[in-house]
Amino acid sequence: MSEKKLSDLDFVDLYVCLEGEASPHYHKQVSSSNDGNDCEVPSEYLDAVTALGSYLKTKFVDDEMGLTYEGVRMRAAKVRTAGGLLWASLRKINSIPPMIEKLGFLPALVPHFRALGKRQGLILLCGSTGQGKTTTACSFLADFLNNLGGVAFTIEDPVEYDLEGRHNEHGFCYQIEVKEDHEWAAMLKRSMRWHPRYIFVGELRTPEAANQLLRAATSGHLVITSMHAGSVEEALEGLLQLAEQAVGERATTLLATGLTAIIHQTIMPQGLHAQLFITEPLNPAAPFRNCIREKRIGQTRTFMDQQMGLLLQNGKLFRDGSSV
Repeated sequence: MSEKKLSDLDFVDLYVCLEGEASPHYHKQVSSSNDGNDCEVPSEYLDAVTALGSYLKTKFVDDEMGLTYEGVRMRAAKVRTAGGLLWASLRKINSIPPMIEKLGFLPALVPHFRALGKRQGLILLCGSTGQGKTTTACSFLADFLNNLGGVAFTIEDPVEYDLEGRHNEHGFCYQIEVKEDHEWAAMLKRSMRWHPRYIFVGELRTPEAANQLLRAATSGHLVITSMHAGSVEEALEGLLQLAEQAVGERATTLLATGLTAIIHQTIMPQGLHAQLFITEPLNPAAPFRNCIREKRIGQTRTFMDQQMGLLLQNGKLFRDGSSV
């Protein structure tokens, strides 16, 4: 069988041993026909993967990096195991994010997600590693820019989708890549000088970045960010804990006021499963917001369930029959 190029391998995650003797392995995107099980790399791809490993040995300075190799864009991380092997994990990155309709959410959610582009505040995307948070964020941002216009400023490590430049007639995006934790807050603060309509922060990491993000969300911007969390409740608690280290008890008020939507997503064989809540615009005293102010985070589940029930019954999000 003829040798194949890396670009021909249908992988989402690829694992390559850089030091030691171990076979490379990979898995595909979870879909209705594939459950994402781990597989050995087929023999016809071994030369291509071996060449990639040799390339990584010369380029891997930090623990994480972004790279383009033979036309394939990837995000790479390395780790040494207890057995002494040095492994690299590589996640393939697509240049253009999918349309919102192609993400795998329930079709009834799509118009409500699209309408978020007209609002201000914070869209918080959460989930475990590898569940498509960045893909969803970039899909939302590209949709807002293409359909509504405005200036976007992204802060990422590394840049995962190519959004830079003109989007239709009235949208434009600037993408910035940062490397150190202390750079996130400084770059967020600097982004305000560009007067962006949208701000995307690739991953929320530090207390000061959380502070700057909440300030942006409550001062006329639409901010999108992601967090690792097992549920909506864990994400809200985690964001509050980060922000409180920078601004104290004011964090609850900033988050309650600024939150526009929170979405927890999990990739499943039948599609993208979501737990979510979209806040009512112009209603600062809404019960969901009060739960955040009073740190009754566990009680937010009731309102999420009620809102999803309304949506599934009649396509509306709020009890008064209004939508976003």
